[in-house]
Amino acid sequence: MQKLAANTPEQTVHAVQRGARVLAAGGLVVFPTETVYGLAADALSEEAVRRVWEVKGRPTDKPLPVQVANVEGLRLLWREVPDRLLPLIRAFMPGALTLVYWRSALVPDIVTAGVDTVGVRIPDHPVALELLKAFGKPIVAPSANFSGDPPPSRVEQIPSALLELVDLVIDAGDTGGGVPSTVLDVTVQPARVLRAGALSTEDLRKYIDVDG
Repeated sequence: MQKLAANTPEQTVHAVQRGARVLAAGGLVVFPTETVYGLAADALSEEAVRRVWEVKGRPTDKPLPVQVANVEGLRLLWREVPDRLLPLIRAFMPGALTLVYWRSALVPDIVTAGVDTVGVRIPDHPVALELLKAFGKPIVAPSANFSGDPPPSRVEQIPSALLELVDLVIDAGDTGGGVPSTVLDVTVQPARVLRAGALSTEDLRKYIDVDG
C-alpha cells in the first residue's frame, strides 16, 4: 500500500494522477470526499468491483454506490436523466446526495447486486472530483471501512487491516464530514429516502416530492 498526501495543489495533482493509474490497472484507492473517505475501484470492471466486496466484507446483496464527475456521468449510467430531476440535480450535485434510478446496460450486475437500479452521486470535494476527472470513468465508492463499522472521516480511523488490502491511499486530512450522503430513490413518485444522511428530507422537498 502506498500513501500520498493531497494537502496542496501540487500534491493533489501527483496523488490523483497516481490514483487514476491505479484504478486503470484494476486497483483500489482510498480517497477523501466531503462526507467520508471512500474506497474506489473502476465501476465498469467486474474484477475490480469484486475486490471491493471482498475487502469490505460487504453482503453480496447490497448494491455499491457509484460516483461520477458530472451530469454526463449520470447520462452514462442511467437509462435517462428525467427533466423532473434536473432541479434536484442542480441544487445538490455536486454534493452529499446519492440518487437511485434505473441503470443503463453499461452498469455491470456486480455493482447493483443484480437489481435494475444504480445509486450515483457527484462528490463535492476537490480531490475526489480531480480523481474522477483524471480517471475519466465512473468509480464504485462505498465508505473505506469494514462492512458494519462506522465510516471514517480521517485516514487514521481506517483499520490497518483494510489499508493493507488496498493499493493507494490519498490522504487529504479530516473530511469534516463523518455523515454519509443521503440516498434517495427517484424511481418512484413521490421519491423515497433509502438512507438518511447529510441532507434532510426538508432540504430535498424544496425540489422534489418526498414520501413520509
